[in-house]
Amino acid sequence: MAFELPSLPYAFNSLEPHIDARTMEIHHGKHHQAYVTNLNNAIAGTDAEKLSIEDICKNISKYPMAVRNNGGGHYNHSLFWTIMKAGGGGNPSGPLADAINSAFGNIDEFKTKFATAGATRFGSGWAWLVVGADKKLAIGSSPNQDNPLMDISDLKGTPVLGLDVWEHAYYLNYQNRRPDYMNAWWNVVNWDEVAKRFTAAMK
Repeated sequence: MAFELPSLPYAFNSLEPHIDARTMEIHHGKHHQAYVTNLNNAIAGTDAEKLSIEDICKNISKYPMAVRNNGGGHYNHSLFWTIMKAGGGGNPSGPLADAINSAFGNIDEFKTKFATAGATRFGSGWAWLVVGADKKLAIGSSPNQDNPLMDISDLKGTPVLGLDVWEHAYYLNYQNRRPDYMNAWWNVVNWDEVAKRFTAAMK
């Protein structure tokens, strides 16, 4: 089964003014589609055609760089679209909030640490909140389209929140102002989806 571009769960303009419709249209329809197309080409005729994208990422050291780059791009963006929504933002609640407070002190400290991870990622990459093997939350970043599922990643764990800090994610509106983009992004975070991912990762 070839991988497919997932549909966005909202309209391109749903995240405005924080993320503009044109950026979403290009990001989803061009960038993500390219990762899917290139991934399918890279795994054609190999055992990876039968695997989930998660299993490919977990064993990424077995595969060529084209699979790492495009497989990571597909996984990362598929997660990214779902953890945003129109009218999002605010703060998490319930067990997720409790875990964040326990790990980082409070929500504001968490957001500061997460923003720092994204702002200090040199070049292109992602900022992550993950549940580690010890079932504790950790913050970090990865270069390019790597992610914490990958066996080559310095930060390992199950991603529950990920922020794309490639320039293509924000350049039309924010140009070189990555911190402004990250600050605005909190207004569209879908904490309900993040909480679902957290609950699943804790099992």
